[in-house]
Amino acid sequence: MHSRKLHLMGKLILKNKWFFLVALVCTVMTVIIDFITPIVLAETLDYYLQGKPSRMPGFINAWVDSIGGREFMARNLWIVGLVLVGLNLISGVFSFTKSRTQSIAGENVSLTLRERLYSHIQKLPFAYHVKAETGDLVQRCTSDVETVRRFLAMQMMAVVNAIMMIAFALVYLFGESVKITLISMIMVPGLFLFAYLFFKLVIKNFRLSDEAEGKMSAVLQENLTGVRVVRAFGQQEYEVEKFEKVSADYRVKTFKLCKLLAVYWATSDALSMFQSMLTLLTCVFFAIRGDITIGTLTIFTSYIWKLLNPIRQLGRILSDAGKSSVAMGRIDEILSTPTEPEEPGALKPSLKGDIVFDHVNFHYDEGREVLKDMSFVIPAGKTVAILGATGSGKSSVVHLIQRLFEPQEGEIRIGGTPINKIDRYHLRSRVGLVLQEPFLYSKTLKENVGIAVKDASEEAIDRAVTDAAAKQFILESDKGFDTVVGERGVTLSGGQKQRVAIARTLMKDNDILIFDDSLSAVDTETDAQIRAALKKRSQDTTTIIISHRIVTLSQADLVLVMEDGRISEQGTHEELIHSGGLYSKIFNIQSALEEEFKEEKNSHATV
Repeated sequence: MHSRKLHLMGKLILKNKWFFLVALVCTVMTVIIDFITPIVLAETLDYYLQGKPSRMPGFINAWVDSIGGREFMARNLWIVGLVLVGLNLISGVFSFTKSRTQSIAGENVSLTLRERLYSHIQKLPFAYHVKAETGDLVQRCTSDVETVRRFLAMQMMAVVNAIMMIAFALVYLFGESVKITLISMIMVPGLFLFAYLFFKLVIKNFRLSDEAEGKMSAVLQENLTGVRVVRAFGQQEYEVEKFEKVSADYRVKTFKLCKLLAVYWATSDALSMFQSMLTLLTCVFFAIRGDITIGTLTIFTSYIWKLLNPIRQLGRILSDAGKSSVAMGRIDEILSTPTEPEEPGALKPSLKGDIVFDHVNFHYDEGREVLKDMSFVIPAGKTVAILGATGSGKSSVVHLIQRLFEPQEGEIRIGGTPINKIDRYHLRSRVGLVLQEPFLYSKTLKENVGIAVKDASEEAIDRAVTDAAAKQFILESDKGFDTVVGERGVTLSGGQKQRVAIARTLMKDNDILIFDDSLSAVDTETDAQIRAALKKRSQDTTTIIISHRIVTLSQADLVLVMEDGRISEQGTHEELIHSGGLYSKIFNIQSALEEEFKEEKNSHATV
């Protein structure tokens, strides 16, 4: 994991190498100028004003001599002021350029990561999405990416800055006075050790805080998505309590992280101030004795903070590096998850052929068989209905036909071609699927229907909604086709959502149509109207209808009855109602309920 994180980070940096290179050069220049400023002040105090030996290199002294020498500079100290102002202006330009290029590089990395994550998530197997928490995925694509961006945009050059500051300060200070430098470094080992311990604690606590935020996001997302269910069952108080629990957990873990930061900065400030005071007193003592000059005292008191501050900042840098490492690890967990494999040699045949399940065995989890030695044939262009109790394996059949999962044993063929040799994206593009609880976008009804086809024509949309028995309620809506559907279709009834989803599916050119209990929320009259339109519309399309309603199944060319992962019965409606099996029992129950309902309705009408 660690090597993968470094490799991923390295690739992101290399992709923006020129921005980071410019930022590096600017960082070096700001550090150099930062160290030159105290030397100019010391030179002024010692050489120009007191005539003591110069610290400057020969070419600068030669330039000073050419304009009038030391006495001229002593009389015209405004020149020193201009030099200092110029140095700070140049430093400001370099600092601005560094910040700008770092920010551009950080935003580029953030953009690359977000796009890679989104693209990768689209290609992950269906099995991954079944188990993944949406809120946690959202957090990894937003908060964790932001953590990485912040480190690259703010702290990466701070590492270079800290190393150069410490190196320059130590080299120059040891050259001025070994004794004072050693005294000025008494607290340095303690600061290093404290920064390292802080780094270890921050990594651990940031991971806990980040995971707690992911759980909180997951609860929030789940609640907002299922708001209708929450209202229907009056679970608002329970949901509030659940959110308060995860929110409180996030607060506790984040507050602990904040306390760590507070302790670190307070303690490191105290140690740094103590060291600065010790250095100042030492320098004053040696200056009074005449062992060092006032200029040397100025350099030491300026440079000691340049030595201590990077070490002090090391805790922040390491903590941000730790956070970035945790965030990159969570991002890498997604990016390293294998996607559905590429199939360069896969076939893209017509799917207008028989669908054959040949001794298929399938399970999601080891030891729990869902489909057991399943064998049946769905004739091309026919309508086949599937009836079965919950958990009998009906939806698993649909998953296998779409290659969302692969069977562990046996073979599935379409038109004689094994399904595992058919390009999965081609397969899914030719299979129209309507679910019991369809997903609608927060767009207009027209956009929801036409979303499956680019530049869909008005005529095609009108025909699709007509065949799906959705045109009337659409025209009766506030703005007709331009009525905006609430998120996930929350403003529509269950039957209306199903009809819009059916219309959307009919917009595609499908070889196979699958209705996974997607007529359950419409009345029997609308059900019959939709089935009649479908039969007229696509006579050469193979249609699979999964339903618990016998009236929906009765017009099918073939009915398959599933029990405990097996086909227990198959035949036409007329054949099965006299078989004495499960289909016959359900038919009798539903017929009796329907007769009872009619009698009750007639009795009320008579009264």
